[in-house]
Amino acid sequence: MAVEQSRKLDGSAGDADYGVIGKSYSDYRRPDPRIAQAVWDALGGARTVLNVGAGAGNYEPVDRDVTAIEPSASMRAQRADQLSTAIDAVAESLPFPDDAFDAAMTTFSVHQWGDLAAGLAEIRRVTRGLVVILTCDPDLLDRFWLAEYAPDVISTERRRYPAMSELAEGLGGAVAVDLVPIPLDCTDGFNEAYYGRPEELLGAGARAACSAWSFVDPAQAEKYVAALGAAIDSGAWDTKYGALRRQPTFDGSLVIVRATP
Repeated sequence: MAVEQSRKLDGSAGDADYGVIGKSYSDYRRPDPRIAQAVWDALGGARTVLNVGAGAGNYEPVDRDVTAIEPSASMRAQRADQLSTAIDAVAESLPFPDDAFDAAMTTFSVHQWGDLAAGLAEIRRVTRGLVVILTCDPDLLDRFWLAEYAPDVISTERRRYPAMSELAEGLGGAVAVDLVPIPLDCTDGFNEAYYGRPEELLGAGARAACSAWSFVDPAQAEKYVAALGAAIDSGAWDTKYGALRRQPTFDGSLVIVRATP
């Protein structure tokens, strides 16, 4: 059954308003080729793929027939020319018949859905085979040092990201969850991408591209940024975490969930 979603002015259907925070999203959230390969490998041999909450098109395979769904006009406008035009729709009400696609994917999106169970049920309804989800495991968020410097950001992410058990229950079938190593020079600027480059999170643009920061009181966020900046300047950050500057990858909370019917 279709679920009517409350949407913001630009069409954003989740808790974050990408008409406000998403205008420079593509400047900071560029698909990382190593993460992309992990997503594409997870899709196996699927030829027709539905991408739900497709945003600017990060991680869409270009060698397959991809149908993209994205409710935010701001994000649809940032899609590259070589990608298909995204359809204005929400996960909870997909405008397709049953079993329409070989596979479905969604990246950094499930935590935005107003009704997770309805969205997962819809994806399963329209997909014959695999469902691949790139997301973060909320139980692993404390691995990242930002929990020390900006605890409200991490607690916000923990509240928003669904547990792996919720995803497994909603998708049914056989579900596997695999960690995705985050490269030191990761081009996709989610918070953990800066595990070895803390200075990057001092920039307002980088933080704006990570939606959790938009839920933190601005005055509190500024205090967090000031504390992190002071720790970097004094050398305190490097005393505790400096080895991360040379660590090739970081096993944080980034995971791929792969569900077969």
